[in-house]
Amino acid sequence: MKKFITATSLALALAAPAAQAQAPKDIVETAVAAGSFKTLATALGAAGLVETLKGKGPFTVFAPTDEAFAKLPAGTLDKLLADKEGLKQILLYHVVAGEVTAAQASKLTSAKTVQGADISIHAMNGGVMINNANVSKADIKASNGVIHVIDTVILPPKK
Repeated sequence: MKKFITATSLALALAAPAAQAQAPKDIVETAVAAGSFKTLATALGAAGLVETLKGKGPFTVFAPTDEAFAKLPAGTLDKLLADKEGLKQILLYHVVAGEVTAAQASKLTSAKTVQGADISIHAMNGGVMINNANVSKADIKASNGVIHVIDTVILPPKK
């Protein structure tokens, strides 16, 4: 018995991958797809935070680029990747619960991170700084929150 492809079944077969491709990606998928967050993705995996940031959210992530991680002193990243708990604390310091857009952030002076400490927010000259990091791209929408790209890895205050 031969199977025939009808116009309807062909249209459905072609539409399915297109619909999947159009589905909004979560924060982790969005960051990985951008291609400039390979180090962040590796760190999230090493710290056991991938599933958390794939969760319901919403989250606001201040995401350091690969270049931001490259600015760390030599050997620092390797030490962090070997210290799961320390790495987790640093990464959670880059996350704020809830969705905070750039417009909202520019009206704030600080925000409490998921790690527990506050980050400082400075809006000036049309830009926003998070601690000592510049936001280079803002409001990258994900299905479970928003990403703001920063040019420096921010570190929580020493306890």
